[in-house]
Amino acid sequence: MTAVENDADVIVVGAGPGGSATAYHLARHGVRVLLLEKTEFPREKVCGDGLTPRAVRQLVRMGVDTSPEAGWLHNRGLRVIGGGVRLELDWPDLASFPSYGLVRTRLDFDDLLAQRAVAAGAKLRTNVNVIGPVLDGDGRVIGVQGEDGPDKAPITFHAPLVVAADGVSGRFPLALGLAKREDRPIGVAVRRYYRSEARHDDDYLESWLELRAKDTNELLPGYGWIFGLGDGRVNVGLGILNSSSAFGKTNYRRLLTDWLANTPPEWGMTDEANAEGSILGAALPMGFNRVPHYTRGVMLVGDSGGMVNPFNGEGIAYAMESGELAAEVAVQALARPAGVERERALMAYPQELKTRFGGYYRLGGVFVKLIGRPEIMRVATKHGMPHPTLMRFVLKLLANLTDPRGGDAMDRVINAMTRVAPAV
Repeated sequence: MTAVENDADVIVVGAGPGGSATAYHLARHGVRVLLLEKTEFPREKVCGDGLTPRAVRQLVRMGVDTSPEAGWLHNRGLRVIGGGVRLELDWPDLASFPSYGLVRTRLDFDDLLAQRAVAAGAKLRTNVNVIGPVLDGDGRVIGVQGEDGPDKAPITFHAPLVVAADGVSGRFPLALGLAKREDRPIGVAVRRYYRSEARHDDDYLESWLELRAKDTNELLPGYGWIFGLGDGRVNVGLGILNSSSAFGKTNYRRLLTDWLANTPPEWGMTDEANAEGSILGAALPMGFNRVPHYTRGVMLVGDSGGMVNPFNGEGIAYAMESGELAAEVAVQALARPAGVERERALMAYPQELKTRFGGYYRLGGVFVKLIGRPEIMRVATKHGMPHPTLMRFVLKLLANLTDPRGGDAMDRVINAMTRVAPAV
């Protein structure tokens, strides 16, 4: 058999935050990286557009300028509304994470990260739709097959290692037979942009634990958010988890408008004339709902591997963290001869993911089951919200913001909980 010339050392499928982070960190280590994206930038993505300090840390590690002058809206923490209480919780002051969060639309956020990867040395090709793997005689992935450009011309690229960062659809892992696990949590989120002079410039991300209909004051399923964008607009959305009896049985777009009908008219969210674009939705794959994260020459990163935080629906931070980790492992693996030695190095990736997040995601799975029951959510909101100290603990837990060593008593309790929980 004739040897195939590789187009790259690593092919990364998908230039979202996870794929671009992977490509950036690989390129910085001198690895030849080919980053393939099926669309053109800039492009819209369904997202809340809010970034916690965990995600900010990853941006800083990529050398991104996160100053307001560079177009970022900073926030101090999370405003929680529920049980008749309105509580503003500042992000914790930690050695391991910045003390601020950010907001920026995905329209240019993803483009910015992809350009950071290019600046580091990665080669970006857009309008390449990857449709499946190229396999060798042993069933190991040695490249990808795709469709190039608007005419969908067949195209093939080769590399000894492929990173699948193609999002929640996970078409590449599916082509390898890696289906989603039905025993792991999943959510659905919908969002829309509104012009709102009253709410667009906000120091806090805002989370609504209770959503109520205008006419009946009926408690609606799910949780909501209002994130100011600082440019005259807000990102408004809601999410529902599969532990809720309403999951899969609800018109989520109608649910969003029913909730917003109950907001003050001066916010501008009750007037259709203030809406920008349609209501868009997406799935949130949580708690490692697709495994294994390494197999047969393919590493899964971000949503492709179901890495959304079950506690708060955050995906960007974990996509970027897993991308950096995948790059670190890949660099070490590629320095070894192909075969047993390289495979041994690559198997460190799923193990390290499990060590970092397995116990935490297990706790998140329990949390999802509990809050999916309205009676438990009502009791927790009623009795928890009036206690700021308890809510600060909850914020640290939900946002996964603790110092791993030292820290305060809250950090030590949360870290102990995640260590003793069996990893998913």
